[in-house]
Amino acid sequence: MTRGGREKERDEPERKCIATGESQPKAGLIRFCLGPDGQIAPDILGKLPGRGMYVSADRAALDRAAKKNLFSRAARQPVKVPEGLADLVETLIARRVIELLSMARKAGDAVTGYEKVKDWLVKGTAVTLIQASDGSERGKTKLHAPDGANGFIGCLSAGEIGLAFGRERAIHAALAAGGLRSRVVEEAAKLAGLRGQTGGDDGGETAMKDTKNA
Repeated sequence: MTRGGREKERDEPERKCIATGESQPKAGLIRFCLGPDGQIAPDILGKLPGRGMYVSADRAALDRAAKKNLFSRAARQPVKVPEGLADLVETLIARRVIELLSMARKAGDAVTGYEKVKDWLVKGTAVTLIQASDGSERGKTKLHAPDGANGFIGCLSAGEIGLAFGRERAIHAALAAGGLRSRVVEEAAKLAGLRGQTGGDDGGETAMKDTKNA
């Protein structure tokens, strides 16, 4: 399993993290590029021109890359690193997850609200359960995350989930199978790493154990 939250494919391209020295699939890495002003820029969409530098989607790795001048070493020239780089990347990744979840909602592949989510889970429509990290633990254990890989996402706040659905707050959401689901899962796994939280699979197992013990 990759840090990006999906099964590793044999032909999936790998890159080396400049902070850890480990090679892994690009899905679990944050790409950075050097701008014309000599400043490092996070390339969240992976579309910026130029040679990419990669760091694991992990706050400690990002902090190490910034503090140890590893971007300059990788670029083989002096570079400027923005203040609070890890916070900046976390904000951008969170925004990306919200955007993708909103797109899934508009495509009819995501719902929110306890009753709608419960209905999708019962019918087997939902393949990923999303629950707010700041929601009531007692309330969250009433829903059982789907079995299988990437069945649970728990790194978003109620405000962030609500934003994706045009609400002030939302505690429960669910994703159906489809291309957008895999993209939401992948970016959410990065966000979980940046927030020092357990990845999707472990979260799903925890949710299921809590439900059984409730």
